Amino acid sequence: MNSSQPLLYRVAEKNRAPVPFMLDGEPATALEGDTVLTAILTHRAQLRRNEFSHEPRAGFCMMGACQDCWVQTTTGERLRSCATFIQAGMQLTTGAPA
Repeated sequence: MNSSQPLLYRVAEKNRAPVPFMLDGEPATALEGDTVLTAILTHRAQLRRNEFSHEPRAGFCMMGACQDCWVQTTTGERLRSCATFIQAGMQLTTGAPA
């Protein structure tokens, strides 16, 4: 799968308010109530790359119990993307290859 193609496709709840954010320096839009994980995976095929194996990761437990979905803000704050709701103006970095 091409890493620039989304992993998730929205099939329902398309009428919620849009939430603009930045993803790896590019403008992106999620919907109000989306988690950061959902917001990213509706734009990309992977959430991030594992810091040790460099394999693509897309979350694992989806309930905040593992360490698989960590992403960072551009200020260095680490977020558990499956348990953090997207907010307007967030500036997220995934470490995804350019």
